[in-house]
Amino acid sequence: MTADRGDEPHVVRLLGGYVLGALAAEETGPVARHLQRCDGCAAAYVEVAEAVCLLSLLDEEDLLE
Repeated sequence: MTADRGDEPHVVRLLGGYVLGALAAEETGPVARHLQRCDGCAAAYVEVAEAVCLLSLLDEEDLLE
């Protein structure tokens, strides 16, 4: 992985949908390729993925507290 090249838009806003598998097919490939080239977005992806994993550990009672 290399540093961001700066010539393409970052994908941070799409990461939630990417992690959840909710992006349109035409968005998934470009996001995946960008994550391979951009350290900043890749780090943000890890944070979003970890948050999603942690949320999956909660049950309804946890959310009502």
